[in-house]
Amino acid sequence: MKISEKSNMAGLVLWCILLLIGLNTVNTLSYDYTASIECLASPQRPQYNGGVIRNPELNEGLKGWSTFGDAKIEHRKLGNNNFIVANSRVHSYDSVSQNLYLQKNKIYTFSAWIQVSKGRIPVSAVFKTQTGYVHAGAIFAESNCWSMLKGGLAVDASGPAQLYFESNNTLIDIWVDSISLQPFTKKQWMSHQDQAIEKTRKTKVRIQAVDSQGKPLSNANISIKLKKASFPFGCAINKNILYNNAYQKWFTSRFTVTVFEDEMKWYSTEPSQGKVDYSVPDAMLQFAKKNNVIVRGHNVFWDDPKYQQGWINSLSPTDLSKATTERINSIMSRYRGQVIGWDVVNENLHFNFFERKLGQNASAVFYNLAQKIDGTSTLFLNDYNTIEDGRDDDSTPAKYLQKLRDIKAFPGNGNLKLGIGLESHFSSAAPNLAYMRASIDTLAATNFPIWLTEVDVQSGPYQAQYLEQILREGHSHPKVAGIVIWSAWKPQGCYRMCLTDNNFKNLPTGDVVDKLLARRIAVKSLAGRTDGNGFFEASLSHGVYSVKIHHPSAKKFSLVQKLNVVSSTGAANPTLLMRFAT
Repeated sequence: MKISEKSNMAGLVLWCILLLIGLNTVNTLSYDYTASIECLASPQRPQYNGGVIRNPELNEGLKGWSTFGDAKIEHRKLGNNNFIVANSRVHSYDSVSQNLYLQKNKIYTFSAWIQVSKGRIPVSAVFKTQTGYVHAGAIFAESNCWSMLKGGLAVDASGPAQLYFESNNTLIDIWVDSISLQPFTKKQWMSHQDQAIEKTRKTKVRIQAVDSQGKPLSNANISIKLKKASFPFGCAINKNILYNNAYQKWFTSRFTVTVFEDEMKWYSTEPSQGKVDYSVPDAMLQFAKKNNVIVRGHNVFWDDPKYQQGWINSLSPTDLSKATTERINSIMSRYRGQVIGWDVVNENLHFNFFERKLGQNASAVFYNLAQKIDGTSTLFLNDYNTIEDGRDDDSTPAKYLQKLRDIKAFPGNGNLKLGIGLESHFSSAAPNLAYMRASIDTLAATNFPIWLTEVDVQSGPYQAQYLEQILREGHSHPKVAGIVIWSAWKPQGCYRMCLTDNNFKNLPTGDVVDKLLARRIAVKSLAGRTDGNGFFEASLSHGVYSVKIHHPSAKKFSLVQKLNVVSSTGAANPTLLMRFAT
């Protein structure tokens, strides 16, 4: 933790040291944020000792396990490791199974270790319930080593369910071991969020006021005011903000990071070939700088064929290659050092416009060029449904990880400064928070920074409620480095979710954002008095604060200090002393 001092008041002397205080943990089963993305010779032990899964390590033969579909199952042992195998598969769903009873009011985190008999094959975990099929997670399983599948689920109604595993490749055997299904109550789930915030987003500070002889001063008044929160929390904007004072005031009073909705995209800056115009994004960037708002660069390329200018579609591969090189050099050179990161290729898990035109390594080439032009900024992949919907086979965490590996494997890309962008466009259905958390866990094993980049919820009766759940989950996850909401204001309506009406009065979704800011991300002020021993304790979110202290013995003077509270690792520091020369 760092402290900077500022005071020119006569008669007051300040010595400052900070103390970290141990956290009080909630009396509940902790959540295990760990995940493995390596293929290991032996599976790890099941998380939570298997939770409600019977015989999770297969040490009791096939007890608790049965066949799903037309597969044949058998118990095997290699060395000290017991596991179960589904073979003679005819259908994608032919596999091993266990019967369970799932409760509507519980949140379930799931994990298992998977191997296949040959190749490198996608395998999914599915729960068949009374109301349908719930996809809990997916993995690329390999032969000769074990891969961890981590996911989660909630169910619409309490009742019996069947866990099984699925693969479209029926020529392979599916091996399963170290299975875990751990239920949590909603109260426990929220306690995990609270614990994570206290541990990763806040630091406990202890202050002691003493006089010039070192005697503690009780009843000293302390006022702490936040000047700037450290956690990047923001909202997209568009060019409307340049001409609307009410929009500017509403936005700048809340957010510390932004992204331009369309104004940096290729179709906006070069609608006609050779006619490049950066005047609008230039003006928006100056607005952000003036208001101390950091900016994400969005985007250099968009792989969706629907969003290509007409002139792009008419180019030959040779001319398109030249145009893309000019584009990446143009925009990234212009804004180098002015954005904190770039969405280099947008949505290239779902789409492949440039790969079809320029070859399968097109995206990898773009990242290679981007690194050479702006090697200091983080270069993001950015896509949707990786945390929103486990049914989307195109963008599972496993597919995301594979795309990262493919890009890094290209010659010259081994040291890319990569980042993970999760768009977070949620539907009007209740979010699967267990799947969301587990997916982030898996991606976090890369140690790349993770951002929720375009958060919104489709319109519905519970839109605001679901938005609050998603933002709480994202902000509390220890590995999420920033959040941007996709609610740039337009008089005709936002993309899917507005935060205000056209008079910039909050809608229920805007109230959710203000509530999160006020209670979790950016608590504006805190006041109190030192106790009988001169101590004052506070748990402060990381950020820059102004601290003011006054004691009756210093009748004319108060002490003012600028305080930078940051995460601290290692040994705790001594107590902060505020000494009055009385």
